[in-house]
Amino acid sequence: MTAKMTSTQFVSSMNETFFRPTFYISGLYNVPHAKYYYIFLCFVYAVTVLGNSFVMGVIFLARTLHTAKYIAVFNLAFSDLCGSSAVIPKYVEMFLFDKQYISYEDCLANMFFVFFFMTLQSLTLLALAYDRLVAICFPLRYHAVVTKTAMAVIIGVIWVFALIVFALLVGFITRLSFCRSTTVDSYFCDHGPVYKLACNDTTLNYIMALICIAAILYIPLILITVSYVCIGFALLRLSHGADRLKAIKTCASHLMLVAMFYLPIISVYIVILTTYIHPNTRIINSVLTHTIPPMLNPIIYTLKTKEILQSIKVIYRRAKLNYVMEGPVISN
Repeated sequence: MTAKMTSTQFVSSMNETFFRPTFYISGLYNVPHAKYYYIFLCFVYAVTVLGNSFVMGVIFLARTLHTAKYIAVFNLAFSDLCGSSAVIPKYVEMFLFDKQYISYEDCLANMFFVFFFMTLQSLTLLALAYDRLVAICFPLRYHAVVTKTAMAVIIGVIWVFALIVFALLVGFITRLSFCRSTTVDSYFCDHGPVYKLACNDTTLNYIMALICIAAILYIPLILITVSYVCIGFALLRLSHGADRLKAIKTCASHLMLVAMFYLPIISVYIVILTTYIHPNTRIINSVLTHTIPPMLNPIIYTLKTKEILQSIKVIYRRAKLNYVMEGPVISN
């Protein structure tokens, strides 16, 4: 009898361990006129899609932009586009159409893609900082060091690294048992709010979360800061003010992207860790930090980067010339 009860309890325990719940994404709590916020996010997403698609199209069509630097810029635009696509459409569908339940498998997929493309954005900014470091500190060796092949390898390593790390992060969720609430206090299947719902030991998930935060935020930001300290010293050694100003202009757009990406996200994490903030405030801030930089990045690169502006003019003139030459002939 005892053996039979033990066997039954074991089977029950196994079923509980591998239970796949349907999660409820809580989102905003009783916010008046919240639908206007979701409509605003639709506008943000439309601008993000158009802007990043435009930048990728210009880089693809302009042969002068087929360089190492613009391989990284293309990857940044692609990750911005996909990162916003992983967040905004599902978010708007959930809360604008009251579809806040999400299956276990869809939840894990959503978690993976949001963090995967966020990592690509962060590490691509680091790759662009490396490009600027070599260009300013070692200008004579730039074309020998930062080749298209070298940058393609760097981008490939970034993809593989992000894939492995977040496959592990999401994989560790599958070992958890969810026997309490399945309400996720976030706007997507966020890793922290999900694993904290588990009943069994979550130490491994907590350690993995710390590793991922360090890998995608703090370490890249530290390395970017160090690279710009070195760039600053190199600029001080330039004797001509015009050369110094030209070098600063080449870094301006990248510095703006770095500030927009890292400062809001890190500020939100610091506030969450140090004090209590209302869930609505946390969710709104988090959504904006995930969605506004991808919308502004292509605008900044278009307006601040001379090469892209020149390439746009060349493409426009070429298209206009082709239209004139190949257009219909109107006869009297």
